[in-house]
Amino acid sequence: MPENTPGTATASERVVKKYPNRRLYDTQTSAYITLAEVKALVMQNEPIVVKDAKTGEDLTRSILLQIILDEEAGGAPMFTEAMLVNIIRFYGHAMQGFMGSYLERNVQMFTEMQGRFSEQMKGASPDMWRNFLGMQMPAMPPVPGMPDMAGGNYQAQSQQFFQQMQEQMQKQTEQMLTAFGVKRS
Repeated sequence: MPENTPGTATASERVVKKYPNRRLYDTQTSAYITLAEVKALVMQNEPIVVKDAKTGEDLTRSILLQIILDEEAGGAPMFTEAMLVNIIRFYGHAMQGFMGSYLERNVQMFTEMQGRFSEQMKGASPDMWRNFLGMQMPAMPPVPGMPDMAGGNYQAQSQQFFQQMQEQMQKQTEQMLTAFGVKRS
């Protein structure tokens, strides 16, 4: 996809205009939409751009951040306070750009791993899904990039895998923060 300049959209992007009264207008459906509907478009992988209706300024980032803020304020936040504190500390730091690309690469890698797992599960029979949802891993070939969990208790192995992944990411983050002189809170 070609890179946009602020305030412009490619032909494939859905344009949402934000009016001074804070209402969002979907130009494709010619209807006002809510922030929840913008979130639904994002969840459906619909490429969108949000523009100020009056100035044409690109407001996409601020709308996406508002969606994240709403999600974080809801029942199950994704970010701990310690993580948010460390992210804030990188603003204005010489390594700010590096941290952004580091986080982006790791989230992209996790998304790809999730996609491979979903693709692997597409051919699953109803019995396999029943076993999977019952927290017993069905007999199936291992998913590339994920530990072999065939025949074992999915919940225990999944918990162990994510705990190891979290510990590794925490170690790497602490090493990186230490290298850049940022103290852990």
